[in-house]
Amino acid sequence: QTCTDPDTASNKLHDFECACNSDMSIKKVDGPATCDKDECSSNPCGMGQTCDDPVKSVKSIGDFTCTCGNGVQATGAAASCETDECAAMPSPCGADQTCTDPNKAAD
Repeated sequence: QTCTDPDTASNKLHDFECACNSDMSIKKVDGPATCDKDECSSNPCGMGQTCDDPVKSVKSIGDFTCTCGNGVQATGAAASCETDECAAMPSPCGADQTCTDPNKAAD
């Protein structure tokens, strides 16, 4: 934010103004302005996930979407991206073998 004191000559208290750097029309006198926030900037999604914050406003907190490489999505939190390694074709196990993946890897 950028803060300015419009009347430095009078030594008046509490007349300073703060404006958001992202949108200088959003202002507040005698305190910080409520500015837009890109929730993806704090990396809320897990490794290998993409984050999209469609409305970067403090009024829409929690609207970001995390998307896994396999297409699984979650809104407002990291997605649960489980990959069953046994689902690969051909199977990673040999012929006449059963494949189980008790610890699915993060995608």
